[in-house]
Amino acid sequence: MKQLVIKDLYVSINDVQILKGINLEINAHEIHALMGPNGQGKSTLLSTIMGDPKFHVDSGEIYLDGKDVLSMEVDERSRAGVFLGMQYPAEIPGVNNSDFLRAAINARLDKPIALFKFIEEMEGAVKDLGMKSEMAHRNLNEGFSGGEKKRNEIIQMKLLKPQLAMLDEIDSGLDVDALKVVADAVSELYEDKEMSLLIVSHYERFLDLLKPTHAHILLDGKIVETGGYDLVSKIDSEGYEWVYEKYGVDRPAAKPVVSLENCGAKR
Repeated sequence: MKQLVIKDLYVSINDVQILKGINLEINAHEIHALMGPNGQGKSTLLSTIMGDPKFHVDSGEIYLDGKDVLSMEVDERSRAGVFLGMQYPAEIPGVNNSDFLRAAINARLDKPIALFKFIEEMEGAVKDLGMKSEMAHRNLNEGFSGGEKKRNEIIQMKLLKPQLAMLDEIDSGLDVDALKVVADAVSELYEDKEMSLLIVSHYERFLDLLKPTHAHILLDGKIVETGGYDLVSKIDSEGYEWVYEKYGVDRPAAKPVVSLENCGAKR
């Protein structure tokens, strides 16, 4: 990938505007961290780039190496080298994990991958992510723990070798050891394949392992702050209160806390 360019992007869902003029440029071999409070449009942006049909592009442009991404179907975007590691990977009963991955790889190739080569790469990826070999032969994400689903997303990324990998809170639900395993796998692929990364995360530990070259804060559907890794550190130490104040955006009201004792009380 040479460049992803997003120009003045407005996106809505069910007639509610979520993104309100996003401008972003990602060049080859860069790591961009996308931060911000919950509900500001981070996942919406990644899903829109990937082509999720429930999000409506009201206006704006997205180009990948000069090609109009918005005119592409989802499978065309994937074949062009775009990958989305999902926050909530779906369980798909009846679809074998390895069969799914082999079909996904073959969809990108002129000639199907040789079975032996696929098995070798699959087993290597499973080992790198510290998963049991049986995971390759189970149904896609069915019965997987949250952490196993996230690791399985990274296995897909390693096998598909995208040019632009977007990771939507791939670190959530991972313990400390699993977090490092996932970060190491992502870093290795980033260095070997010279791909670019767009990462949504709330955890400095994960971002510290990856060391983003760029960091952005998304607030109320707009990118309001852009910087380097120092911006990640500032958010970790100070939170987002200063961002709300600086841009005059009201912090959402806290939801009322429901007592578990009251929920379990007998009538």
